Amino acid sequence: MERGSDNEIVIQAGGSVANYWRDLWHYRELFVFLAWRDVLVRYKQTAIGILWCVLKPVTTMVVFTVIFGRLASLPSNGVPYPVLVFSAMLPWQLFAGTLTDCSSSLVDNANLLTKVYFPRLLVPAATLVVNLVDFAVAGAIFAGFMVWYGVAPGLNLLLLPAFLLLALLTAVAAGLWFAALNVRYRDFRFLVPLLVQFGLFVSPVGFSSAVVPESWRFFYFLNPMAGVIEGVRWAILGEAPRLSIPGFTLSIFLVLALLVGGVVSFRRMERSFADVV
Repeated sequence: MERGSDNEIVIQAGGSVANYWRDLWHYRELFVFLAWRDVLVRYKQTAIGILWCVLKPVTTMVVFTVIFGRLASLPSNGVPYPVLVFSAMLPWQLFAGTLTDCSSSLVDNANLLTKVYFPRLLVPAATLVVNLVDFAVAGAIFAGFMVWYGVAPGLNLLLLPAFLLLALLTAVAAGLWFAALNVRYRDFRFLVPLLVQFGLFVSPVGFSSAVVPESWRFFYFLNPMAGVIEGVRWAILGEAPRLSIPGFTLSIFLVLALLVGGVVSFRRMERSFADVV
C-alpha cells in the first residue's frame, strides 16, 4: 500500500518489500481478529470444548506405549514410557496442527482474499495462535503426568521455548509452501494429512532417537522434526535422552532454508491468489 499524490492511497498487491513488511504491522489488528476467530470457531458448539486438544496426544500416547513400550520393548533411557511419548507429542501436535491449518488457511478464507487487500501472509500466520492455545492446554496435562510419574525437569527447561519456536518455524516454513500451492492445486489438501500421518511414524514420537543406528543418523535428521523432538525431550527430561548437537544443528539449517524459500515462494505467488482461489 502506497500513498500517491493529493493524499490518494494506491493499493498495490505485493508491492515493494519494504512496503509489504510495513503493511504487516499496519494490519496487526486484522491478525488479532483472524487469530481470535480461529480460536472461537475451533471449539464452538463442542461438548467437551478445549479438552479435544488433549484427546489426541493422550490416545496416541496410550497406543504408542502399548506397541513400542510393551510389545516391542524399545528402550526409554530410564524414563517412564508414557512420559517419553507425551513429551514428543507436545511439539509434534504443535507442528502438525500448525502445518495443517496453515496449509488450508488461504482456501478457507477465499471470500476474504477476493474482497479486500491486506498482506496475505497474515492468514497463515494467524493459525499459530489457536495451535499455541492447544499446546498450552496439552502442556498442563503433561505437567500432571510428570508429577504422577515423579519426573522433575532441570535447568534445561529454560531452553524449551527455543525448541518450540523451531517447531513453529518448521510448520510455518512448510505451511507457506503448501498454502500457496493449495490455492492453485487442490490436491495438496489431501497430500498434507498424508504427510503428517507418515511423519508421525518416522519422527521419534513413539520411540527414542537412541534406537536409530549411527550409520542412519544423518539421513534420520534430514527430518527437521527429529531434531526438534529430541531437543524438547532433552529440555524436559534432562540428559536422558542426550541431545545430538550435530543432528539439531542440521535441523536448524534445514528449517531456515525451508523458511526463506517458503516466504519467497509465497510472495511470488501472492499476486495471483485472488484470481485463482
